[in-house]
Amino acid sequence: MLFSFLLLLLAAVNLAHTRRTSPLQRRGSLPLVNHGMFPSKQKGHYSTNERRAAVERRQSSDSTGCNPDSQLSVKAPKSNIFAGLTTDENVAVTKFLHDEKTLNLTAASNATRQVPFWDNKIIALELLQPNKSDALSYLDSDSQAPVRHARALIRFGATLEPYLQEYLVGPLPVAAGKTTVAPLDYIFNKGRGYQRLYNVDVEALTAFSYGYASTNISDISQQLLNGTATGDPSGAYALAGTTPLIFEGDRVLQWNQFFGLHTGACEDEDILPTGLMFKTDITGRDPSKWSVVALQYNGIFYESEADLRKAINSSGFIKPGTNVDGAWACTDYNNVSFPHDELNPPVSVAPDGPRFTVDVEEKYVEWMDFTFYLSSSKYLGTQLHNIKYKGERIVYELGIQEAMAHYASASDPFQASNAYLDSEYGFGQTGWELVSGFDCPVYATYLNTSYYTGETTHVHPSSICMFEYDTGYPIQRHTGASYVSVTKNIVFTVRSISTVGNYDYIFDYEFYLDGSIHVTVRASGYIESSFWATGTQSNDGFHIHDNLAGSMHDHVLNYKIDLDVAGTANSVVKTELVPITKV
Repeated sequence: MLFSFLLLLLAAVNLAHTRRTSPLQRRGSLPLVNHGMFPSKQKGHYSTNERRAAVERRQSSDSTGCNPDSQLSVKAPKSNIFAGLTTDENVAVTKFLHDEKTLNLTAASNATRQVPFWDNKIIALELLQPNKSDALSYLDSDSQAPVRHARALIRFGATLEPYLQEYLVGPLPVAAGKTTVAPLDYIFNKGRGYQRLYNVDVEALTAFSYGYASTNISDISQQLLNGTATGDPSGAYALAGTTPLIFEGDRVLQWNQFFGLHTGACEDEDILPTGLMFKTDITGRDPSKWSVVALQYNGIFYESEADLRKAINSSGFIKPGTNVDGAWACTDYNNVSFPHDELNPPVSVAPDGPRFTVDVEEKYVEWMDFTFYLSSSKYLGTQLHNIKYKGERIVYELGIQEAMAHYASASDPFQASNAYLDSEYGFGQTGWELVSGFDCPVYATYLNTSYYTGETTHVHPSSICMFEYDTGYPIQRHTGASYVSVTKNIVFTVRSISTVGNYDYIFDYEFYLDGSIHVTVRASGYIESSFWATGTQSNDGFHIHDNLAGSMHDHVLNYKIDLDVAGTANSVVKTELVPITKV
């Protein structure tokens, strides 16, 4: 699926042209066409004649060498005030928080692995982005850089009612008598950076669920699935729980379903549902008080184990079978080859190497008339800042904020309960090394990203790529009586890919010569499927394989864009043509 957003930014067109002889007139040489769209010579820009000469030199060049390693460098005009915390800052803030006795923190290396979790722990540290007014004062003048502050997410588990709380730590660098810690509330719409947790005892819930599956209903799963779920990764089945938890009055509940484990290299559990599931009541932190309150199989609800056993042993009971792993479930190519598929496909090349400059240390980029800074964080992944076109800021901030996947079903309570907020899993945390020649062209330039969690800095090498490519269609063309004018549509792309569970999100920021910016998200990977229950699933999704259906669901992606076109005092106005009827 493809999600695409077009940011229409006001900008003058500034292009170089490729000219071919018109089919209407092929005699003699053609005059250079003056479209009157080139700017007068300014700092950092060529005059009309200089641009024409540069284009003609490029077109007449006989260069055939490819030199992708010759990345051009540049010194950023300012330090990247949007970049994440440094390793030294992370270490200092971590020590400062541990020294704050009121937080009663446990070091990540000493955090309990017992049941339940009774400790307070730092979950993540990130830079709190500076106030825009302070940032602009620094970027647009000789003012000092904004004071840096850390944003700390702490899980408080040493209480009967566990919760998450965000904290503001600063100013940085940490200094005795100056640096303080306080709840970070002002950035949240609800007025507080607090969230109650109801599933902090993850390992206790895992032990309870697998204990129930392998002991209480092992006879049922053996009859229906010819196996059970024990928690052993070499076994036949695993359990998956619904997200988020279900709240019914003062009770906290969750559905758990048996899924087949993959038998080959492809991790395809998402398309191996069994239709056997049970509903747990996990209210409170005492696992001895947890219970299973219902079961379901093949789309039929059962109030107890006894009811399901009775149904299994009755005449007319339908046991449709399982979804068996195999080559059909793997993302590897396994079909009959297409005609001539043994021949190499077309490839893109950069004959003279990159035509953009990068300050790797500051994560600052210049391409044609665009300049911008990058940052990356554990939860939001790649973000762009201070985007300028022809030296004028047009975007202060641009980046993904959330991606929701909301599932639905009339007969499958497991799918009906699932609604994922994928930033929770971390677009930066799940953004891995990109595959050269497949995820990005072989001539792309790569940047590393890092994030801090578990009181450790994690570095993902080559997790952002940048490259130019030819879209294959002209950005402009015109045929006149005596000439043809055509301009290649060359696009500069910043790409990262995050594998969030079953989905691979391909995030692109694309810059065009006409001054527009396109933001595109493509989703790949595996679908989250449901069991094709006998006689009940026809309205919930398409029948894909044996006992497998595609779940009905929606994707909602939310981006933040702070436009500064023509200054900060701009506004967005939506204009509509509304038809009316007059008698």
